[in-house]
Amino acid sequence: MPTAPDVLIYTRTTGYRHASIPDAAAALTELAAELGLAAEVTEDPEAFTPGGLAGRAAVVLLSTTGNVLEPAGRVAFEAYLRGGGALLAVHAAATAEPDWPFYGELLGTRFAGHPEIQPGTVLVDDRTHPATAPLPERWEWTDEWYDFTSLPGGPVRVLARVDESTYRGGTHGADHPLVWCRSVDRGRAFLTALGHAPETYRSPLFRAHLSGALTWLTDDRPDPA
Repeated sequence: MPTAPDVLIYTRTTGYRHASIPDAAAALTELAAELGLAAEVTEDPEAFTPGGLAGRAAVVLLSTTGNVLEPAGRVAFEAYLRGGGALLAVHAAATAEPDWPFYGELLGTRFAGHPEIQPGTVLVDDRTHPATAPLPERWEWTDEWYDFTSLPGGPVRVLARVDESTYRGGTHGADHPLVWCRSVDRGRAFLTALGHAPETYRSPLFRAHLSGALTWLTDDRPDPA
């Protein structure tokens, strides 16, 4: 039986669908290949079975919105993560599975909304992590700046925030995390709330950000979250 590709890129949506998904899936496939990893892009929830997830180096939830997993898929995915798997949640994946408690606990917070797309400044707090090491300490960027219901709770390592004084409509004040990672039992998870527009995935800096996240997630001995 052929071995499953190393990275599963999941793009199913049951709510708003971002126009950037095809560009993002192509970029992540290319970035995985540069790391020596094969990738599979799918919208089929049947991919989330114990057998379908076995041996995967990482799963990417790519701007997934709404409830995108079946009940059995949730059970399999939670077991995969707790057993040593890895999750890269990109942009609208922060809005996914709104009624699944485990996913909310994994993120440490929930999506609350966003103002209009506009320029702002990302503040990189931790440049020792592979995902943020390529970025400047103050990164001028245009995106859909996500607000959350609270600061992320639990054992999260915040890597980057947005400076709300540089755009209109933020709701967190001086501390507004947008990129963080954590461990979950033997597994690990990484969220970047950035990545709204198709052109985002052609930006060398953003691609380096995603590549660093994949590196951290698939490294046999990543830095602790």
